[in-house]
Amino acid sequence: MNAVDPSTDDQTDGIARIDGIGDTRRALGAFLRARRGRVAPENVGLAGGRRRRVRGLRREELAQLAGISVDYYVRLEQGRATQPSPEVLDALAGALGLDTAERRHLATLAAARREPAPRARVSPLLQRVLDSLAHLPAFATDHRLDVVAWNSLGAELVGGLAAPARRDPNNARYLFLDPASRVVHPEWRDRAAEAVGQLRVAAGNYPDDAELTALITELSAHSAEFREIWATGEIVMCAAGRKQLRHPVAGLLTLDFETLHVPAAPGETGLVVHVFSAEEDTPEATALAELAAAVANA
Repeated sequence: MNAVDPSTDDQTDGIARIDGIGDTRRALGAFLRARRGRVAPENVGLAGGRRRRVRGLRREELAQLAGISVDYYVRLEQGRATQPSPEVLDALAGALGLDTAERRHLATLAAARREPAPRARVSPLLQRVLDSLAHLPAFATDHRLDVVAWNSLGAELVGGLAAPARRDPNNARYLFLDPASRVVHPEWRDRAAEAVGQLRVAAGNYPDDAELTALITELSAHSAEFREIWATGEIVMCAAGRKQLRHPVAGLLTLDFETLHVPAAPGETGLVVHVFSAEEDTPEATALAELAAAVANA
C-alpha cells in the first residue's frame, strides 16, 4: 500500500495536509473515499477479482447500493455538495457497513458545524479524585489526546508523564514519534489505531481548532504509519477492555481498563479519564501493588 498518496489532499507550506483538515466538506469526501476503499465488492454481491483497477467499491457501485445518483455522490466526495439529508447519510452508512461511531462521525462531517476550539480545564475535584486512586493507575486526556492530569502511579505506568524529559505529554505524538512508546505498549498497533480514530473524531467536531490541525499535520509529515492508518478512515474509540503495558521494573502487565467521561462545561472540552486495574490474586495485582508502593516511597 502507498502510505502517502491516499492520505494527502494538498500541500501547505511544503507540509502534507491530509483529508481536508479544517475543511469539513473535503473531510467528508475523504472519509467516504477511505471507507469505500475498504468494502470488498464480493461482500455486497458484486464481482471482485484481480482485474479491478480500484481497491474496494467504485463510485458508481456505491451510489447504486445507496440508491443515489452517481453525479450527486461524486459531488459529495469532491466537497461540492453540502449538508446531505439524513436519508442519504443513512443509505451511505448502510452501503458502507458503518458502525455506530462511524455513523456519528459521518453525520458530524455532513452537518459542517463550526464549533470553536474548546479549552481543557482540570478541576480541583477531578485532581483529588485521581490522587485518591493511589493504587489504580489513572490519567485524563482532552480531545487532542494531551494528558492534562494524572496520579503518580498512572504517570509512572505509561512512560513517565510527570517528567517531561521522559515522554511527550501528548499521547499521539508520543506513540508515533517516540520509539520508547513501542516498548511501553507491546500492542502498539492497536494503541496507534485508537489514537488516530480519536483524533479523526476530534477533527470532525472542531475543524477550527488550530492546535489540533497543527498536531495532525505534524504527525502526517513525520510518520508514515500515521498517514497509513489515517488513510483507512478508521474510527476506533477507546472504551473498556484489557491492555498490555510494559514497565522496566514491574515487567509486562495485562490490565483491565475503563474510560470515564467528564462532561464539558460551556467553552470547554470534555475530558476522558483512563483507569487501570488488575484482578485480585493475580501476578499483575501483586506487581501493580509493588509498583504503587515504590512510587509512593520515591
